[in-house]
Amino acid sequence: MSQIKVTIWNENRHEQNLNSLPAKIYPEGIHGAIKSQLEGELGTQISVTTATLDEPNHGLTREVIAKTDVLLWWGHEAHSEVSDQVVDSIYEAVNSGMGLIVLHSGHYSKIFRKLMGTTCSLRWRSAKDRECVWTVAPNHPITKGIPDPIVIPEQEMYGEFFDIPTPDELIFISNFSGGEVIRSGATWKRGLGKVFYFSPGDQDYPVYHQKEIGKVLANAVCYLVAERASTPIDATFHKLGWFE
Repeated sequence: MSQIKVTIWNENRHEQNLNSLPAKIYPEGIHGAIKSQLEGELGTQISVTTATLDEPNHGLTREVIAKTDVLLWWGHEAHSEVSDQVVDSIYEAVNSGMGLIVLHSGHYSKIFRKLMGTTCSLRWRSAKDRECVWTVAPNHPITKGIPDPIVIPEQEMYGEFFDIPTPDELIFISNFSGGEVIRSGATWKRGLGKVFYFSPGDQDYPVYHQKEIGKVLANAVCYLVAERASTPIDATFHKLGWFE
């Protein structure tokens, strides 16, 4: 099997303030932490590149997108700054077979909302809350080798109601100390591609340094590639007499 080509996109705004908590937790950026995790889990099976908001075309030219098998997306405070043209290119790529993994506050991203067709709003509470991520699909490839539950000592609370379409596959649910629950891991098929949303991973907590989180993302990358659909059947118009 050829190398899986992965692109990790990160807004990368919080980390630019070197005195900020996110910069101290993620000195190489959230994208750098995720890259390290994926390479540690998958080694030579993957080729990983990164892209950020302030690069030309947000680092996501049509050429980059065309070469990407799986795109990971992390955003938080600058969703409105993402170019509609770039969003359209990603949308077309997903429908043509590219895998997309949307992370944490990426639920409010233009691309996720466009693909879901809903507001994607949810309840949240910014607190050092413990999150337990429970597996509800124990035989799914994304949960292979994952402890049940994954315990995240400190995390932002996300809770229902989460305004998303009914998932094709519900994989994880999470609960918090206030009794809140959230569908924290789910997939949807869109055209020839698949989307996986995974909520754990706020910028103020070292969630992306947890080995279990890296394992989930590595499993998801492999799953989205494996599930990639075949080329569409040619359905061009036939002139009269085609049955002769």
